[in-house]
Amino acid sequence: QVHLVESGGGLVQSGGSLRLSCAASGLLFEFYTMGWYRQAPGKQRELAALITPARSTNYADSVKGRFTISKDTAKNTVYLQMNSLKPEDTAVYYCNAKRWSGNSEFNDWGQGTQVTVSS
Repeated sequence: QVHLVESGGGLVQSGGSLRLSCAASGLLFEFYTMGWYRQAPGKQRELAALITPARSTNYADSVKGRFTISKDTAKNTVYLQMNSLKPEDTAVYYCNAKRWSGNSEFNDWGQGTQVTVSS
């Protein structure tokens, strides 16, 4: 059973930084695409960043140049370094583990961690 545990959220002033961590267990970590999604109040969940098994990365336009996703396969952990935070980055951030089998996509989610950016 896949288990994802996020940490590192909190309250920060505009322009500040936070680093989120997601510790994964119950999966072959190196074969998964790992991602960070976020959901602001009243809005749909959206992708912030992802990293593939080959370490290719993809970012939402709104976070490019400010956020960096990385992973440590020895620790089964994925990170999201968030710099130059803005009030619009305020959301619950969810860790996601994604894999494909044939034409089927499988997703596992963490419980989320709150990030609040004050102006």
